[in-house]
Amino acid sequence: MLFNSYPFIFAFLPLTFFIYFYLNSKRLTELSKGFLVFSSLFFYSWWNIAYLPLILCSMLFNYIIGVSLSKKQEHKKVSKKTLLLIGISINLLSLGYFKYSDFFISNINAMTTLHVELLHLALPLAISFFTFQQIAYIVDSYRGETKEYDFLNYALFVTFFPQLIAGPIVHHKEMMPQFANIRNKTKNYKNIATGLFIFSIGLFKKVVIADTFAIWANAGFDHSNVLSFFEAWATSLSYTFELYFDFSGYTDMAIGAALLFNIKLPINFNSPYKATDIQDFWRRWHITLSRFLRDYIYIPLGGNRKGKFRTYYNLMVTFILGGLWHGAGWTFVFWGSLHGVALVIHRLWKSFGFTMHRYLAWFITFNFVNIAWVFFRAKEWSEAKKVLWGMVGGNGVMVSDKTLYKLSFLRDFIASNPQNFGRLQFGTSAFVWSIVGIFVVARLQNSTDMASRFSPSYKNLLFISAIIIYTMFDMNKISEFLYFNF
Repeated sequence: MLFNSYPFIFAFLPLTFFIYFYLNSKRLTELSKGFLVFSSLFFYSWWNIAYLPLILCSMLFNYIIGVSLSKKQEHKKVSKKTLLLIGISINLLSLGYFKYSDFFISNINAMTTLHVELLHLALPLAISFFTFQQIAYIVDSYRGETKEYDFLNYALFVTFFPQLIAGPIVHHKEMMPQFANIRNKTKNYKNIATGLFIFSIGLFKKVVIADTFAIWANAGFDHSNVLSFFEAWATSLSYTFELYFDFSGYTDMAIGAALLFNIKLPINFNSPYKATDIQDFWRRWHITLSRFLRDYIYIPLGGNRKGKFRTYYNLMVTFILGGLWHGAGWTFVFWGSLHGVALVIHRLWKSFGFTMHRYLAWFITFNFVNIAWVFFRAKEWSEAKKVLWGMVGGNGVMVSDKTLYKLSFLRDFIASNPQNFGRLQFGTSAFVWSIVGIFVVARLQNSTDMASRFSPSYKNLLFISAIIIYTMFDMNKISEFLYFNF
């Protein structure tokens, strides 16, 4: 079930909301939690019920490991450290089997004379997210940072539907005390109004903005054999903004839906395209994933505590693994490597005491991120090469017939270079709207800022209603969120 679908908006969400608070009003606290877990599993199963046993087994396994690790006394037969390593290994093996088996087999086949048949496993929905969340839980249990809750509470922590499919990746201590708070068991009309406000903005981002940019991005990546200069830039920028508004839209909807239940999820998106360096970008983009990579990979590797060269090594390993987490392909590995190299260069730059004008720093950062997204989006190396070659003008600087007419003062030059003009198949509107997109993401307030200043009023009610009604008329094609693929 998708956040941007009629069944979710008009059936699942309101029914779950009213029944949950009705049960709480009757002081049926455990039943209300059980209902929310059941609803969340129903939400998950809507996609493919075949993978319901997988998430249930994963929860039971990690709950047992976590409870065992949280006990103060040391184990006699198996040390806590060994138990932790077993828990992490089982989680990673499960993730690896479903997500990376075919990637591994295809590379073995390419490097040897073997012809092992691919498994063609369907990727279970949200496996990357609930696996990382549960790894964080058992590590936190090992560190003594969790309390012993019963399985119902743990199941609610893992399955709570607003954050189940694509994050944010939350810690046990961030969510469960909120469910235990007696004040959160009654309807809070300020939270309801704010939640609907944030949700409506996210819905608009996804349906109206991201899905429009998706048309142009798909045209360039999937349906064009050759791209001219403007077409290639329109393609790359369209995907850059499709991904931005798709993921930030999902995050807004997740935070908004959770707030209806008086649960405040951590901020996961903070205007990343305003970043003036690559480190700043990763402090703003998918914040909870960046936090996970820092706390559970980078710091355990040694972080920046073992000298410069070890720090650079740790950064590269962390971001290569981060790239691989996003997808089973060498283009994802290369994308992660690019960001790792960029972070190393950034640290070197700072160590020499160099500075750069703020606007130039933003321009370089944004264009680096935009170019790196080409590898993130491309299904094959040839696809990335096609877009990048067009971006450097390798196939000419085509313009549309409409633009050609407006450039009549250059008629003689155009006439002597007919191969470069008049053959643009798409890209004019995409390029123009991408320029508008740059202004929006780099200069305007984000939804978090807007929510912090929000107060219930008839004006805001009209604003929310207008956005939802407008979006409803544009929901003629329901599309998945991009991060569902990861």
